[in-house]
Amino acid sequence: MPTPNKTRTAILGARRSVPADRDLARLRAAITAFFFLDGFVFAGWVARIPAIKDQTSASEGALGLALLGVSAGGTATMMATGRLCRRFGNHPTTVAAGVLFAGSVALPPLTHSALALGLVLLVFGTGFGALNVAMNSAAVDLIAALRRPVMPGFHAAFSLGGMAGAGLGGLIADHLSPTRHLSLLAVFGLLLAAAAGRTLISLPVPAPRDGAGPAAESENAAAVSEPSPGAERPGRARWLVAVFGLIALCTAYGEGAMADWAALHLHQDLDASAGLAAAGYSVFALMMAVGRLTGTALLERLGQTRALTVGGTTAAAGMLLGSLAPTVWLALLGFAVTGLGLANLFPVAIARAGALTGPGGVAAASTLGYGGMLLGPPTIGFLADWYSLPIALTTVAALAAVAAVVAYGTRNAVRPAGS
Repeated sequence: MPTPNKTRTAILGARRSVPADRDLARLRAAITAFFFLDGFVFAGWVARIPAIKDQTSASEGALGLALLGVSAGGTATMMATGRLCRRFGNHPTTVAAGVLFAGSVALPPLTHSALALGLVLLVFGTGFGALNVAMNSAAVDLIAALRRPVMPGFHAAFSLGGMAGAGLGGLIADHLSPTRHLSLLAVFGLLLAAAAGRTLISLPVPAPRDGAGPAAESENAAAVSEPSPGAERPGRARWLVAVFGLIALCTAYGEGAMADWAALHLHQDLDASAGLAAAGYSVFALMMAVGRLTGTALLERLGQTRALTVGGTTAAAGMLLGSLAPTVWLALLGFAVTGLGLANLFPVAIARAGALTGPGGVAAASTLGYGGMLLGPPTIGFLADWYSLPIALTTVAALAAVAAVVAYGTRNAVRPAGS
């Protein structure tokens, strides 16, 4: 008669298997498609905010409150999504969240008041938050099976999707109404979610390959393997998840600040033209995408702790130059270096949190990171009122340095169970 442990192992084995390399490649492509979908749809919505503001006749203050619906929906959903992933699986949850997110982007242009806009943005934010947790959790499973630190590549797809969505939105803004544009965007998103979702649903969740269990991080290893969920003692694992969430927060703070304040700094403080000022965030985003595309090779060469430490230090130096430089071109160089430095901090932090405690770790670290993105823009605004915008932007450098110090300080924290 089989023991309970053997029965449980058999059940888990039926749900998790080691697919062939071809199936792993298909899973990787499908998960990458969801990351691209996330960035593309969100950027398309952002490109039409000015037109929807006019349509709803909302003041700046009312629009700001309505936009909080995205943040509120996303933050409130992330921890719940971790539980849904454990109950129903990462793959079905990813598909359901992708469908909700893509479909709901068609709702904002149907509103005619700030209140109605805020309510539909709660739905949109719910899909956004759920998709981020679910697809990152699915990526963590695949990383353990591949035994390669490929998380930066997934986040590169998000960055490239965002650049494509923003660029396309800018090109067609004068030719299509927000209703038609976002409806077409929803149709595209739903088709992409259906195509990629079919692969996710049809293939089993990959189990770690032999030897891919808990392992201490080796700085000189040729490949960086992730520890299995639950390898750490529960209390220690929760503490480490909070640490990685702090690193994510420091990174996202910088992303939010750059998105909202880089152009204004160049135009207001350095007298850049409107077109040149707009290049500030574009340079930052482009170099972040480049950094993520090369992130796997960097992690395999340096190891995770060194990559986090070097990235945080590089971002701190770049942002000091970007915020305090006396000329536009030096500031743009600083923004580019900042994007390169910050590129891999968030994906590595999320991957390590997920490797420790599964979807719950991804949810917790993502919630902290998303909080940093919310915290950045208003904090910069208050500090700019009290001091100046260049001084306020140096807080991005300070938090990047904090991320580097925290990463180095916890370099020996993840150890094999029983060590």
